[in-house]
Amino acid sequence: MPRSKAMLLLAVSFCLAASFSPCTLAAAAQGGKPLVTAITKDPVTSLYTSPLKDSCPLVLDLAGPLIWSTCSPKHPTLQCHHSDCAHAHSYHPPDCPHTGYGKADEEDRFRCRCTAHPYNPFAGKSATGDLTRVTLTANATDGTNTLYPVSFPAVASCAPASHLAKLPAGAVGVAGLASSRVALPAQVARTQKVAGKFVLCLPRSGGDGGVGVAIFGGGPLFLMTSTAPPAEHPVDLTSTLTHTSLLSKRGSPAYYLPVKAIAVDKAQVQLPGNPLATGGVVIGTTAPYTELRPDVYRPVVDAFDKALKLQSNSKRVPAVAPFELCYDSKTLPGPTRIGWLVPDIDLVLDGGKTNWTFGGLSSMVDVKNFTVACLGFVEMKKPKKEGYGRAPAVVIGGFQMEDHVLQFDLERKQLGFAKLPIFISCRNFNFTQSH
Repeated sequence: MPRSKAMLLLAVSFCLAASFSPCTLAAAAQGGKPLVTAITKDPVTSLYTSPLKDSCPLVLDLAGPLIWSTCSPKHPTLQCHHSDCAHAHSYHPPDCPHTGYGKADEEDRFRCRCTAHPYNPFAGKSATGDLTRVTLTANATDGTNTLYPVSFPAVASCAPASHLAKLPAGAVGVAGLASSRVALPAQVARTQKVAGKFVLCLPRSGGDGGVGVAIFGGGPLFLMTSTAPPAEHPVDLTSTLTHTSLLSKRGSPAYYLPVKAIAVDKAQVQLPGNPLATGGVVIGTTAPYTELRPDVYRPVVDAFDKALKLQSNSKRVPAVAPFELCYDSKTLPGPTRIGWLVPDIDLVLDGGKTNWTFGGLSSMVDVKNFTVACLGFVEMKKPKKEGYGRAPAVVIGGFQMEDHVLQFDLERKQLGFAKLPIFISCRNFNFTQSH
């Protein structure tokens, strides 16, 4: 057996074994400290995971209203009258009609056992499973280092092993990060008595095995510089954020942004109708690259290609799936530390008061051993099942969020965002425990 396959089987076996045994970490905190966990980008699926359940990965889903995972045969169940049972049914997948909150217990027909409907957005399928309690683990943090391990209880839905389809190898479920009482951020806020906010810093793929970082319960967030010696006065990156509103859409737990227009090279793209207002712009981690609905995609892509031709002698080359616009790297200006010098793509927020700008580092994807660079925005395919709510006009994908600090403030309904400075990466959090 090849060594890589053997290691994978060993990792999966460890996770499955751990999921059937009680958590061994003792709760070390009495509350009040934010919790930190590492984020790893899976090279096969481009999904982001954190080792939250018995040191096994849960996939991070910004639009997920639930935590769900496989369960051991013997697991506790919540009763239908439990308040969290109602919250678990706040958002219903489209193929799961309301049939009540649960079913009669097999051993006690007078007891109603709460069931939930975990949704796998990557496979486009939902399931039915008991609502249970699990133990999750992370580390307390001061924003600079880890302090001590923390175990905490969480309400989660069980799911069959078949529901893990299309998840990264070794993953045992999904950690929903949406604005829901039974999603991970709200549960951390309650159990640890911390702020109802969380920070994501998604890592880029790399051969160094680096990982990003998530902090639940507030900030600060300090990252080491990528060069030596480290900065004498590290900056709290959460203090450098630009803020915009987080919007909600009826029937959807996802985070929507108040995008009024899209601009390419500072020129507003003319879109037919009013797709940004009617469909909305959602921020998510299920799409590897930003997806644009066809009525938005074509005008944006054409505007980018036209603007690039005006400023350079770029040469188009055949498309490289899943991208359409691809260029011979030798004909592009750059590269530089801030990426290829191509036209910026701006999301115009709050009526033009704020822009979220994607420069060459966030808009261009290097392929074919860096001989070709492609625009990392793709045309949205019509989903078989649209999940929670209607399909939006734009889904901001993981690649565009990488090496950004994103702070989701659920109390103020605000998103804080900032591109990391040069020489700093999301892979530069110091996970060494302080003494």
